[in-house]
Amino acid sequence: MVAVMLMSVALVAVLCVVAYKLAVYALPFMLGLTAAQFAYQTGSGVIGAGLVGLVAAGVAFGILALLFETLLTPILRLIVALIFAAPAAVAGYALVYGVTKEAVPSEIWRQIFYLVGGGFVGVSALMRLAAPLPSSPALAR
Repeated sequence: MVAVMLMSVALVAVLCVVAYKLAVYALPFMLGLTAAQFAYQTGSGVIGAGLVGLVAAGVAFGILALLFETLLTPILRLIVALIFAAPAAVAGYALVYGVTKEAVPSEIWRQIFYLVGGGFVGVSALMRLAAPLPSSPALAR
């Protein structure tokens, strides 16, 4: 039982690192998935729903890239980063839930693990997204 718990903790740590790397894509993925589900339920078929989802995800990611490229005010960049980091925190919570729901017998400790995992992914995504702009060599001249 202890070995399973230790493997579960190691797997959660690895998955949190993966979630940290993919945190930028959490909101576009969720928006694309929601748009695809809506399109499928309204009768577009599988191919049409897939195309709608891809376009919605691409537009969401494009808006993120555009906002981070054009916004220079740190507070506005922080607000945009918060908007994009919230789904990453939810994804981190669900990730830890999926890994530890059978490995940890106590409901209280499972909730603690879920919240810590979600918080870790959310805060790390926020820090990654709200990082200060790198100094450009062209601007230094």
